[in-house]
Amino acid sequence: MRVNLDQLPAALQRGLASAYLVSGEEYLLVGEAVDAIRAAARAQGYADRRVFFVERGFAWEQLQGETQSLSLFAERRLFELRIPTGKPDKGAATLAALASSPPPDVITLVVTEKLDARSSDAPWVKAFAEHGVWVAVRNVGPADLPAWLTARSRSMGASLDAAAAQLIALRTEGNLLAAHQELEKLALLAGGARIDAALVERSVGDSARYDVMQLSAAAADGDATRAIHILMGLKSEGIEPTLILWALTRELRGLWQACERRRLRSGGGSGWNLASRPTDRALARAGSLPLAALLAQASDADRIIKGIAPGDAWTALLGLTAGLAGVLQPLRATGRVA
Repeated sequence: MRVNLDQLPAALQRGLASAYLVSGEEYLLVGEAVDAIRAAARAQGYADRRVFFVERGFAWEQLQGETQSLSLFAERRLFELRIPTGKPDKGAATLAALASSPPPDVITLVVTEKLDARSSDAPWVKAFAEHGVWVAVRNVGPADLPAWLTARSRSMGASLDAAAAQLIALRTEGNLLAAHQELEKLALLAGGARIDAALVERSVGDSARYDVMQLSAAAADGDATRAIHILMGLKSEGIEPTLILWALTRELRGLWQACERRRLRSGGGSGWNLASRPTDRALARAGSLPLAALLAQASDADRIIKGIAPGDAWTALLGLTAGLAGVLQPLRATGRVA
């Protein structure tokens, strides 16, 4: 059974499954889902919790042996596997077996980052969805954050007006944990009164988390205002220009490869793994972007950052970001924008 986070409490009330898969990128929400499953398991006597971090060379045979062995104190056991990549490789068959043929008195809980379309079709994932519960935690994007904050405030027993929700969302852009913490603080400060924009103004700092991947995604989507806002935030945080250029170049290469794969497929050829996973919106724009010129501009920016060519690194990054977002034409070897 596949459920979202809102449906998980009802699923747990109906009874425990023997296998759970929790996937997602919002660490706050993934953590809440995992905590709920752990609490339900403890309430049913699963007091022996064992945590495994699955990395390269992980001993799957040892895990399989432990699940089949008896607990020293005859306790029910919770086996928690952390698989950041969502790709267990040689352990895929073991996971599928744990879901479809669970050992007695054992719950298997797998925690991964967001699964892409290919990983979601893996047999072991399908086994968890069919025989257990797959909690697919959805991202809360900037546009959805005010509504999320309003709903979260109600669950805290607080009242949040629309202007306050918008202001918190603006000042904690991209950081769900920061938004949640600020909301908890505001609920205490309000003391049962309605949380309004004036209270937010007095108490919430600008704690936006600027992320290089958010920058490249916003630029590729054509959201120039947000992309440049994030770029300036990265500059103020002292993020290295090299890291920012890497993210922008990765996105450009992913778009170029997607266009080439589309062309080759139309001619009967095959594709390859993309450097990045562009959004549908970015892919829709890709055909109208001067990708070759933008890649050349990225090369020029690299030379400027390394001090090989004259120019200012941040001005070069601004020009590349604006070019990818579609508001400037690509420029060559100047480090300037026009």
